[in-house]
Amino acid sequence: MARYTGPKVRLSRRLGTNLFENEKGRRALERRPFPPGMHGRTRRRNTASEYLGQLQEKQKAKYIYGVLERQFRKTYDEANRLQGPTGENLLRLLEMRLDNVVFRANWGTTRPQARQFVNHGLIQVNGKRVDIPSYRVRQGDVVTLSRKGQGMIQIQYNLDTTGRALVGWLEAGDGGKQVTVRDLPQRDHIDIPVREQLIVELYSK
Repeated sequence: MARYTGPKVRLSRRLGTNLFENEKGRRALERRPFPPGMHGRTRRRNTASEYLGQLQEKQKAKYIYGVLERQFRKTYDEANRLQGPTGENLLRLLEMRLDNVVFRANWGTTRPQARQFVNHGLIQVNGKRVDIPSYRVRQGDVVTLSRKGQGMIQIQYNLDTTGRALVGWLEAGDGGKQVTVRDLPQRDHIDIPVREQLIVELYSK
């Protein structure tokens, strides 16, 4: 399945956010909190155009959730057809991707790692193996680690050390090796640094 394979730290520095939530990106932003390139130190962000600001918010959301342009646009069009604020609908649909649920369950330390676990068939939804990262969970779904996944040292280490609080729309069970989608995610459950209204403005042009 298609995914972004380019330089991650440069991208995080350009957008001013640790998009891939890894330690390398965090350290790079602490040491060099300015865009990459020979003019990065002198580039003034506050002179950016309105369009650039909107584009950057879209890029942030795309890379954080690991979605390419065509799939992101399809998700936006679906969000636009739903009732309620389009921006919140968009983030809600992205949050309900299976790879994001695996990340939120603390089985993966980053979304790319969670995506890999899904691709390798370590995740079950309602007792059935699902290896499609973009699979969208529904309210009431029970997501569990497969027997192989439960025995993986890396996943157990993540559960023991990650320390992220479980988001309010998920409920943990079986010692953290199972989560139930008890509700749809609300905006205050979604902690990504994205101003979704700017994305709506970008696509509304």
